[in-house]
Amino acid sequence: MASVSPVRIEVNEQAVEIRLSPWQKVLGLLGNITVPRSEISDVHVIEEPVGEALAAGMKAGLRIPGVIYVARTINLDQAFIVRRKVPALSFAVSGEGRLRRVLISTPQARELAEQLQSASPSSGS
Repeated sequence: MASVSPVRIEVNEQAVEIRLSPWQKVLGLLGNITVPRSEISDVHVIEEPVGEALAAGMKAGLRIPGVIYVARTINLDQAFIVRRKVPALSFAVSGEGRLRRVLISTPQARELAEQLQSASPSSGS
C-alpha cells in the first residue's frame, strides 16, 4: 500500500508540532498545527479514529468517508488528520484560539500519548 501521509509530529518540551504535507494543507484546508504543551490535556489514543471523525458533525476539507479525513469542523474547533486502520493521538487544547481538539493518525500514537501524559502539566506531578 502506498504511503499517502507524510505528516510529521514533533513533541518537544515546549510544544507539539504537526507538520502537514503540501497536499494535506491544500485539500484539507489546514495549516501546520503548533500547540504549547501547557495547553494540552485529555491525551489518549483512539483505535478507530475515522469513526470518531465521522461522528463529529460537519467538516470542511478532504473527506473520504470511512477511509481518510484531513479536515476541520465548520466552527474550527476540531482538527482531524486520520486514516482507516491507523490509531490516532487525541488531545484537548485550552488556548486562546478556536481549536479545542486534535485527532491525528500515526503508528506512534501510543508512544506519543505516553510521552505527553508523563510530563503533562495537568497530571499533578
